[in-house]
Amino acid sequence: MFATRKVLVPLVAAAAVATGLTAAGPVTRAAAAVPTTIPLDFKNNSGRGDQIYVYNIGTLLSTGQQGWADANGTFHAWPVGGNPPTPAPDASIAGPANGQTMTLRMPKFSGRVYFSYGQKLVFKLTTGGLVQPAVQNPSDPNANILFNWTEYTLNDAGLWLNSTQVDMFSAPYAVGVKNTSGAVKNTGHLKAGGYAGVFNALRAQPGGWAGLVRTRSDGTILRALSPGHGIESGALPGTVMDDYINRVWTKYATSTLTVTPFADQPATKYYGRVSGNVMNFTNGSGTVVTTFQKPDADSVFGCHKLLDAPNDQVRGPISRTLCAGYNRSTLLTNSSQPDTSSAGFYQDSVTNHYARTIHAQMADGKAYAFAFDDVGAHESLVNDSNPQTAYITLDPFS
Repeated sequence: MFATRKVLVPLVAAAAVATGLTAAGPVTRAAAAVPTTIPLDFKNNSGRGDQIYVYNIGTLLSTGQQGWADANGTFHAWPVGGNPPTPAPDASIAGPANGQTMTLRMPKFSGRVYFSYGQKLVFKLTTGGLVQPAVQNPSDPNANILFNWTEYTLNDAGLWLNSTQVDMFSAPYAVGVKNTSGAVKNTGHLKAGGYAGVFNALRAQPGGWAGLVRTRSDGTILRALSPGHGIESGALPGTVMDDYINRVWTKYATSTLTVTPFADQPATKYYGRVSGNVMNFTNGSGTVVTTFQKPDADSVFGCHKLLDAPNDQVRGPISRTLCAGYNRSTLLTNSSQPDTSSAGFYQDSVTNHYARTIHAQMADGKAYAFAFDDVGAHESLVNDSNPQTAYITLDPFS
């Protein structure tokens, strides 16, 4: 199990999103269409002299086993862990020097590619599986290491590869894919000055947002925690979204919130009204289909707990839509959701300033700044059903 992360970015579901959500994921194709492994070109344009360490970890889709892949794409299963956790085998791959590129092989995984600067990451194994870095925990053995990761799924239907900020914003990088026709897609690059721009904006934002920034004793900026992790670690007040949530609750006590969760099913609509401490959603026949308790900031930022989104066709899609509306602060300005036009995002003074700041500094405006940032296709994701080569590029910090 991936023991430390509360929300995993829904890679396959994200690929199917256009304006809102679609009812199903990608269509499975013949197993022979996508090779067992594909090359990953890992390029170091960071401008730094640190030794880079690369890790490819995840679940092997053919067997469900958890483990890591070496540079050749060969799978190695994790051994049984212990309690207390035991050290995991060294899965690191020595990465390229600044200005250089190395080619790895990616197996059919659902997992992550980690990379660290100057030090190897510490992974441990419990009886339940791999313990991954917990960026919100100052006692985590990786707390003072500069690192980041991308998430991907490679299966018989293709490749989904994203640059994620769901847990933190840290060392800059971009992702890409080239298909068998030679067409290339990429995303994740920051604007010029964007790396410092994110940290500077958070530090200048009133209300405790500066507390998300983590700096090493030598002055190196390591990361900005996501606001959910900020609340968990005490770096951000748990009341930071209360005013907006209260205003939403007041508005929909006397008016109706209409949610049309599937872009390809415009006739499927649900209607939300607040009654006391709950928001009830009914279908077109007036039957209550699901109910949400009044959320708190942690539930909003994490898209979990009081805004849980099960993998079903009713509550999950409604919750995803609500989560996006809360984080982007569009629920008061548009009673028909999802609101997919970025022009109206983050306009309220009470909003997810972490997500707002990151999107503002991305070259293409796309980011995965919260778990359901894919509502309306605003996520930093590349996908292709015929992948030939994947790309990860470490970008300059300046």
